[in-house]
Amino acid sequence: MSLPDVPFRAFRIHSRETPYRSGIEPLTLDQLTPGDVIVRVAWSSVNYKDALAGTGRGRILREPTLNGGIDLAGHVVASTDPRWREGDAVVVTGCGLSETRDGGYADYARVAGDDIVPLPSGLSLRDAMVLGTAGFTAGLALKRLTDNGQVPEMGPIVVTGATGGVGSLAIDILTGAGFEVHAITGKPDAFDFLKSLGATQCISRHGLYWGQRPLESATWAGAIDNVGGEMLAGLTRVIRPYGSIAVCGLTGGPELATTVMPFIIRGVSLLGIASAGTPYPIRRAVWERLADDWKPRRLDRIGTDEVGLDGLPAVFARMLDGNARGRTVVRIGG
Repeated sequence: MSLPDVPFRAFRIHSRETPYRSGIEPLTLDQLTPGDVIVRVAWSSVNYKDALAGTGRGRILREPTLNGGIDLAGHVVASTDPRWREGDAVVVTGCGLSETRDGGYADYARVAGDDIVPLPSGLSLRDAMVLGTAGFTAGLALKRLTDNGQVPEMGPIVVTGATGGVGSLAIDILTGAGFEVHAITGKPDAFDFLKSLGATQCISRHGLYWGQRPLESATWAGAIDNVGGEMLAGLTRVIRPYGSIAVCGLTGGPELATTVMPFIIRGVSLLGIASAGTPYPIRRAVWERLADDWKPRRLDRIGTDEVGLDGLPAVFARMLDGNARGRTVVRIGG
């Protein structure tokens, strides 16, 4: 494929302008941030960080101006890295996209060869973006849980923030891996949706009372928490002995008010999930599992929302207002 000699489309974010400004602009290849490989982007996705970056409601960009989109999937069109050739189908998630370098909300992206994962057999480019950072985070959480000794025989895993991208994919992935899954959400009208993904029990976070003792009745064998704050503090008090909590998010706040009692009496483990900085061998291994035995069986129910670049502002608003469900994929060149 020949490289364009005319401007192409990019959803550009100007983070240090007043007022904060973002939208579709023409861009040329020589304006992209440096990298070894040029990718013709076919699909991207919308994550919570994308919504924060695109609206200015969170300080995500570390540069004054960048293309948005922390995920991308597409085909290599040029490379100075011998590992990647024209036509290769590739995936990049995190790795500084839309933070320190131009992201996936553009017809083309220039990326580092070290950050690329080959599209695994068993996934289409669109599938890979229904997963995206959210699916990778859920898969990484499962890997850390199982590496730390979590097995289905220990009992049910609870997923908080269950209707979001990470939460909904985690339910699907966990049930496929043989775990019983319970879901906590602030959206009781989504119970049927969560059960369709495999949750056997759905709990409204409204009126949820954890108790105030350092240790309460042990309810769940483990957890994937996307909320943080009071939710995470409550979870530490109700996890069964030697269970683990994978911590993925902080929509409920960054603070954690708890005691050491769950950790030194019940042996509970708190596992941090830092998907953006995951070493390459682990990233590659998780993506291979997501295309194989951990592949979600209900991607068609999770990735139902599809937009073009011009539809991004409405998706950002919906997500930040708490009205998003599942995953939104962004059709760029697909």
